[in-house]
Amino acid sequence: MRSASQQSVNNEIYHALGERWYKAQDDPVALLRAESRLRNPWVAEELRARFAGRSLRILDAGCGGGFLSNYLATQGHTVVGLDFASDALKVARLHDATGRVEFIQGDAYRLPFQDGAFDAICCMDFLEHVEEPELSIREAARVLVPGGLFVYYTFNRNWLAWLVAIKGVEWFVPNTPPNMHVLRLFIKPEDLNSMCARSGLAVDSVRGMAPVVFSAAFWKLLTFHTVADSFAFRFTRSTRISYIGFARKIQEEQVNF
Repeated sequence: MRSASQQSVNNEIYHALGERWYKAQDDPVALLRAESRLRNPWVAEELRARFAGRSLRILDAGCGGGFLSNYLATQGHTVVGLDFASDALKVARLHDATGRVEFIQGDAYRLPFQDGAFDAICCMDFLEHVEEPELSIREAARVLVPGGLFVYYTFNRNWLAWLVAIKGVEWFVPNTPPNMHVLRLFIKPEDLNSMCARSGLAVDSVRGMAPVVFSAAFWKLLTFHTVADSFAFRFTRSTRISYIGFARKIQEEQVNF
């Protein structure tokens, strides 16, 4: 048996979810849907405010079933969704109400795009699933325009995140595969800040996220092991469990200064 420091993350689940991406209530993917119900409007509003409401070229790296990609397309943006799992991309296409999102299979370590191809790049629930997140961040920075935004969501590395995001999900959510998450791949905010800085990105906004615990949906999860459609997350000041943030690609003149 591997020790905790040697465990590899299990990404095989994302190859065979099919319509469970959008329908399952007995699977961790239902928690991803709940997260997206909070994150998607917030990300869209932040992009609108930071880019004066103009239409953007956006890459959603690790797009999965297309929760964010498809939402941003409905807001008028030109979106590319990239993922390694062809099954997830197939589902994402089926749920693209605009019919305009370009979904492609690819490697976030080697993005198949020219330098400066996008105004914004999103990595939701992705960085904790790869062995070398800094390589993905560096690639994201490469294909961003100067002044472009890198938007990320991931988990903090500490005992509380382990208890809630790993053990809590294993205990209460059916069909959770072994090692869906492993603690060693969770990223402390200060470490992510350093990765961004080394890649030419300056973090300028971070906030935490956590489940809404005083709710009927949370009680239903604990007692019936069902993730109801009303299960919700909220933003918090604490980043101890998980956090979402923006980092801006530093302009050339700022680097030289």
